[in-house]
Amino acid sequence: MGQGRQGGQSGQAEQRGEPSLDDDRAGRARYSRVLLKLSGEALMGDEPYGIDPQVVATIARQVRRVCQLGVEVAIVVGGGNIWRGISAAATGMDRASADYAGMLATVLNALALQDALERLGVHTRVQTAIEMHQVAEPYIRRRAIRHMEKGRVVILAAGTGNPYFTTDTAAALRAVEIGAQVLLMAKNGVDGVYTADPREDATAERLEHITHLEALQRNLRVMDASALSLCMDNDLPIIVFNFQEPGNIERAILGEPIGTVVSSRAPAAALSGVASS
Repeated sequence: MGQGRQGGQSGQAEQRGEPSLDDDRAGRARYSRVLLKLSGEALMGDEPYGIDPQVVATIARQVRRVCQLGVEVAIVVGGGNIWRGISAAATGMDRASADYAGMLATVLNALALQDALERLGVHTRVQTAIEMHQVAEPYIRRRAIRHMEKGRVVILAAGTGNPYFTTDTAAALRAVEIGAQVLLMAKNGVDGVYTADPREDATAERLEHITHLEALQRNLRVMDASALSLCMDNDLPIIVFNFQEPGNIERAILGEPIGTVVSSRAPAAALSGVASS
């Protein structure tokens, strides 16, 4: 079903030197609907600011391969590569105004990612929590779900549309709203959740599994506390992984052991129950 909706993509992958998906691999996707959270900084690459087109193209190719698995994909993207509301507020700017500016930055990133995906033949829609009809659809839950059912990637921009809420919270909220089976936290150069900051503590160890409650109690910074609490309350598992490793988004979809799983269940049952729901 997924390959038919994005016809010709396997052939395009071969032309670009990428391995094409065989039928067996395409049938092993653990999830049927996912939400991918990308930070704005993930789009910078090695640049100090803004958007690196090569990085965006790489992300788009990984998302296309996930679509070839027949998986329905929504994406929430941050705006920290362009604007950080908290930083602006710290310099004296009104916090609400600073946050609204940050929401607009996420729309810039969403349009760039949409363009990269559509140049690969992946049908994509951008929906925004702040209405701007000339460039995107307004976020409507049922419409977003319908787009995904038709095989389109939906990029959800402008956060929740409210100041004081991060794009992590927006990702958790939208994932619950659209019925995503897992929230994929794609980190920039970080391959999971650690007991401490590995850049500051050489003894820090990566955790393969942790519960939402443990992450909150130990302040492990998986995401902000509001977002993590929302995932915990709705039994939504999170996979934290390094998206810079080629193929990691696909590996997460296939259920291969990468990064850190954050869930409300014991490690052995953390994902198997979700996969079969």
